[in-house]
Amino acid sequence: MSENSVPGASYAAAGVDIEAGDRAVELMKEWVKKTQRPEVLGGLGGFAGLFDASALKNYERPLLASATDGVGTKVDIARQLGVYDTIGHDLVAMVMDDIVVCGAEPLFMTDYICVGKVHPERVAAIVKGIAEGCVLAGCALVGGETAEHPGLLGADDFDVAGAGTGVVEADRLLGADRIRTGDAVIAMASSGLHSNGYSLVRHVLLNQAGLALDARVEDFGRTLGEELLEPTKIYSLDCLALTRTAEVHAFSHVTGGGLAANLARVIPDHLHAIVDRGTWTPGPIFGLVGRLGGVERLELEKTLNMGVGMIAIVPQESVDVALTTLADRGVEAWVAGEITDRGEHTIGAELVGDHPSN
Repeated sequence: MSENSVPGASYAAAGVDIEAGDRAVELMKEWVKKTQRPEVLGGLGGFAGLFDASALKNYERPLLASATDGVGTKVDIARQLGVYDTIGHDLVAMVMDDIVVCGAEPLFMTDYICVGKVHPERVAAIVKGIAEGCVLAGCALVGGETAEHPGLLGADDFDVAGAGTGVVEADRLLGADRIRTGDAVIAMASSGLHSNGYSLVRHVLLNQAGLALDARVEDFGRTLGEELLEPTKIYSLDCLALTRTAEVHAFSHVTGGGLAANLARVIPDHLHAIVDRGTWTPGPIFGLVGRLGGVERLELEKTLNMGVGMIAIVPQESVDVALTTLADRGVEAWVAGEITDRGEHTIGAELVGDHPSN
């Protein structure tokens, strides 16, 4: 039988609903519009997002910073709970908080949403969250793609990814070459698990312990699902504000790999970062995963953020103004450690001491 003789063959019959995709675009337009910056040209629906680069003429030597990321298996918690308007905050945080680490101002972002079946209201809710996140990061959402993959994903399955661009003046680029012995390590509190380690968290809490997402956990003061879906904190504008009020040598975004590994990424070879666990108490969710899963501390620390989402490294004389700036912006922050000579240390950063008991 020839291909043309197959009765009723169509894109829709194969599982792709173009009309649903068009409706999703219409529903998301109002949210995308809220993210617009004056440099953005055109509207949603073009083949490419346009950003007026003449805005960079005010820079002596502008460096473009770019990053791409996703949210990982946290999307499965959103799917199970039917909550789609927070996962976008996570996506923006994962991308734009990487960009701000070098001191770059976030400019614009694009997203990619892959679904098994387009449910217009669901896709629009995801984009709503992304748009709200972009507002919090100070960047524009200039475009994206919604792809329907029937047969590869279930009708309710989805994933999200994004890419972003920022800009920093070359002589204001932050990083390892600015760090000096004696610098202070300032920790900024996370809002919870953020968007890393969910494969471990899901395995321990849902599979091993058999906890229900709608079960209320007294230590959290809310349900397990609400705790697990707490959006990742977006630090971008807080970090930029810090660079305007204090001397900052480097930032480190605490994501996959944990605090020590991500901090080590910005420490020069001849120096060493020491972080004192005794300066903060991780939230209850971290202890719950450790207890119910029998997870050793070092394994927890290399998988989860343990209550610290961003690190700033500043000279000692900038500590007070840095902490004041962050406090004024509602960011919980504290001096968690210091930079020392490498000496006999073989790693760039380590955690020492014990956390205070809850």
